[in-house]
Amino acid sequence: MPDFDYLIVGHGIGGASIAWHLQKAGKTFKIAGDSTAPSSSLVAAGIFNPLTGKKLVKTWLADDLFPFATSFYSELESKLEAKFLYKTSVYRPYRSIEEQNTYLAQSAEPAIANYIGKSEDQDVVAEYVHMAHGGLEVVRAGWVDLPVLLKKSREYFSGSGQYIETKFNSEELKHSEAGVEWNGKKFGKVILCQGFEAVNNQYFNWLPFTPVKGQILEISSEHILKKHIINQGIFVLPTSDKTCKVGATYSWDPLDWETTKVAGDELEEKLKNLLKVPFRITAQAAGIRPSVRDRRPLIGVHPTLSNVCIFNGLGTKGVTLAPFFADQFVQHLENGKELNPLVNIQRYFSLYFH
Repeated sequence: MPDFDYLIVGHGIGGASIAWHLQKAGKTFKIAGDSTAPSSSLVAAGIFNPLTGKKLVKTWLADDLFPFATSFYSELESKLEAKFLYKTSVYRPYRSIEEQNTYLAQSAEPAIANYIGKSEDQDVVAEYVHMAHGGLEVVRAGWVDLPVLLKKSREYFSGSGQYIETKFNSEELKHSEAGVEWNGKKFGKVILCQGFEAVNNQYFNWLPFTPVKGQILEISSEHILKKHIINQGIFVLPTSDKTCKVGATYSWDPLDWETTKVAGDELEEKLKNLLKVPFRITAQAAGIRPSVRDRRPLIGVHPTLSNVCIFNGLGTKGVTLAPFFADQFVQHLENGKELNPLVNIQRYFSLYFH
């Protein structure tokens, strides 16, 4: 018999979501986490937005993901006695009269209409945002303060003896029919939730990750800002009434965690075109998104090692994907519930056996 049901490797939003769902299911586990390592979860703005893209497309599975995520985070706030879920709308300034007409026509579609607000704060937002043609308000959106959530979650699991601060090396895993052994303990299964680090992991480096580097700015302004997120080419996320996060850039080379002047200048220039009021850049950060070729998560069990699992590939929408699919994956592992084939790594098994 194993000492624990699961070993979870990583404590970003993926690993934390798995941990809380295993906790709810009454399973025993240890989390191997390294709080000193770079983490895309700690850089990400944590925005959830049901309507994205220039063409106003509804986010994949939004009707399922968004209610589940807000319920999950609300429960976790109570459990951890902390505030990290902020529900707010997104204002999308129209770039032209043509775009205004297009968006208004689209917003009449039943699938999209549920996510359109009445733009009641538009005049106040227009005091500091260029909105010559007005703007569309997207509701049932918001953001999650991931650094606060992950810190509180780590403190909770550390206090219960379930979190181990360590630099994990996958080569230290030993396999047997009963499970895996690590750090002198036996586990029924290991779930690797390592984000970008998965590309260096011998178990799953065959999966088609297409990691993307992103950079954001933190700014301050003397103008009082509404809590609404602004989205037009970049996002402006008010974190207080005078501070914002601004992002994000996309680049593929080099894939490192260093900030660059080029990215900072790009964001600053776009921000100058969006904001009417003066601002000051106070910080810049870089992260690497664990994105995937088909833009769907990578979840499932290794093709030949039935005790080795992965929960990864959450890309830019981790705050909504992680809670929902962590629940799905735990149900799959414990109760045999079928995984959505669009996220199951079985779709890529041909790459492994090639």
